[in-house]
Order: sequence, then C-alpha cells, then structure tokens
Amino acid sequence: MATEKPVAIVCVGMAGSGKTTFMQRINSHLHSKRDPPYVINLDPAVRNVPFESNIDIRDSLNYKEVMKEYNLGPNGGILTSLNIFSTKIDQIINILEKRTAPNPETPKAKPIRNIIVDTPGQIEVFVWSASGSILLDSLASSFPTVIAYIIDTPRTSSTSTFMSNMLYACSILYKTKLPMILVFNKTDVRDAEFAKEWMTDFESFQAALRAEEASGNGGGSGYMGTLLNSMSLMLEEFYKHLSVVGVSSMTGQGVDDFFSAVKEKAQVFQRDYQPELDKRREQAKQMKTDKKDRELGKMMKDMEVSDSVTGQKGPAKPVQRHHVDTVSDLEDSDSEPEAKLVEPDGEGSEEGEDEEGLTKRYKDALGDEGQNSKQSASEESFARYLRQGQM
Repeated sequence: MATEKPVAIVCVGMAGSGKTTFMQRINSHLHSKRDPPYVINLDPAVRNVPFESNIDIRDSLNYKEVMKEYNLGPNGGILTSLNIFSTKIDQIINILEKRTAPNPETPKAKPIRNIIVDTPGQIEVFVWSASGSILLDSLASSFPTVIAYIIDTPRTSSTSTFMSNMLYACSILYKTKLPMILVFNKTDVRDAEFAKEWMTDFESFQAALRAEEASGNGGGSGYMGTLLNSMSLMLEEFYKHLSVVGVSSMTGQGVDDFFSAVKEKAQVFQRDYQPELDKRREQAKQMKTDKKDRELGKMMKDMEVSDSVTGQKGPAKPVQRHHVDTVSDLEDSDSEPEAKLVEPDGEGSEEGEDEEGLTKRYKDALGDEGQNSKQSASEESFARYLRQGQM
C-alpha cells in the first residue's frame, strides 16, 4: 500500500561480523528490485563505504577533529560524535518523514519502503549509550523498526562463542525492546544449519558441548561447561522471539529470506511492540504532567499565609507576607481605631466638625478614653497645632 510506512532496519553486530558488506548486499538487492532504500550511515570512523548514503554522519562531524578537541581516544571519539549527532535527531526524523511520504506531484513514483541504518563496529558504543537509545527510540516512534543482529558464522562454531553471541543478542533485545532478526553472515564459508539446530534442539547443543569437553578444545570444560549448559536451558524461551536467517554477503544467498523475515517482524512490531511503545509514551507523558502538578502545588502552598496566624482563607497577597513581623502587628491592623485614620485631615471641619471633636478622635486613636489624663506634653502640643490650622 502507498500509505504504509517504510520499515527501518538497524544493522548491529560485533566488529568483523560483516555489517558493512551486508549493508552493501541488501542495498544492491533492493536496487535490483527497483525498490531503492533510504540509507543512513552512523559510523563516524569508517573511511570508505561500498554504498551511497543519503544521510552520513561524516558529513556533519569530523571524527578526528572531535578526538583532538575533546582529547579522546577512538571509542570516546565515536561516542562523542554520536552524542553530538543525536542532538539533531528531530531534523533527521523530519527529513525521513518528508522523503518517505508520497509526493502528490509524482503520484506514479514508487514510495520508499525500506530505511537501512549502518552502525559503528563498536557495538557497545551504540547499543548502550544514551545517543544510541535516542536514535532507536526516535526511529521506533515514527517507523516500524527492526534490529538485524549480524553474527560471524565461522567464528561461532564453538559452543562458548555461540553462547556469547546469544547472550549479547538477548541483552540487546531486552534493552531496545524491538523485534530482532539473527543474521548468520558468511554462510559461504560455514553453513549456519548447526546454529539453527542448536537453537531449536537442546539435546544437539548438549551433544556438541560434551564433544568439546571430551576433545579438550574450546571453552566447554570445567565450570564453563556447567555455565553453558545452564545458559542453553535459560535461553530456550528467548529463542522463540527471534527469526534466524543465514545470509552470504558475498554471494547474496539468503537475502530474500532476510526480507521475508523483515516483513514478518514489521507486522509483529505493529501488533505487539507499537501498543507497548504507545503505553510507555503515555506513561512518560503522565509522569511529566504529575511532576508539573506537584511543582505547581508546592508553589501555591508557598504563596499561602498560614490560617493559624491570619485567620484568613485562600491565597494571601504576596506583599502582605513580607510586611508581617509579629502577631501583635496583625492584631493592631484589625482594630477599629486605626481604620479611622485613613480619612484626610480637614474633611471633618468642612462638614462642621469642631476642634474638640477632632482632638477627641485623635485621642481615641492613641488609646482608651480612661487614660486621657496621662496624655504627654507632645500630644497636647500636636492638638494645639491642629487648632491653629483650623483658624
């Protein structure tokens, strides 16, 4: 369907597993099918790639300059380059959405159905870094995303290296929470049927483990044999969630099976993984909203004056809190005599109020009428000043 979103295929794997050659093979395969993909290169340290990239991290960052500027080693330079590149992930996603959307000006043009991504050979730098998580999460939020874990088949013929690859694949699967395809590469050198048999038949793996223990070759001896035996039992459930494909990047054998597995995993993503991603996104949004409400509640609580002090309800005026010094000040502010002082001087005389009435109001404002006999000399002089002003 023209409205169907393209599938993002992220190729990861250990150094020397043949990721770049595999990328070149699937890219040429899609071009031969007249279905060109959109290619992204995220390896800043690679010198040359046998395919043309639509988005290349090397166009934005100079790997050696990053190492010099931040005084880093090779792995630190790759990690820092990815961190800097991930800050522009929103622009990358916008470009991908624009390029993969149907063009109304050319309705007969075939839309892009595949996005293939090449990652650095240092797999731990991409998978376990914050930038790798940002890139994968951003891709998965916009497109169905599948992880293609590339395995060097000839180097996985021993039980110890096979189990190491399986444990690494298991950790990547539960770290990324994305559908995964195990791609046993270099099948032109060694057929991958033994690996498929070890994954589906527990007894065949046990037989291979006992054979290695008897011959003394490999790591299947002593405590390592016990560990591998236990791991094979534990990973039996893990194997059920994987698709296994044998591919030769040199001859192109098994590439059609790989894209069949990609199509299947894209459906699994939309059926099983997409609802989970939406759920996690809603949880993150709810947590952000709850945090905002808590901060707002704290701010409103800080703006309130204690009811036990003021006796008032509701939020208080901020200026009042800064002028409150003691409880006695609050009590004086509520008294009736002080409220009488707000009237302008002279209004009472204009209405016919005599001097004695004005003096009486002044005395009432200062204290009780029963203590008038103890009025100071300064108060009497102020009263005389008021009488002179009215003459």
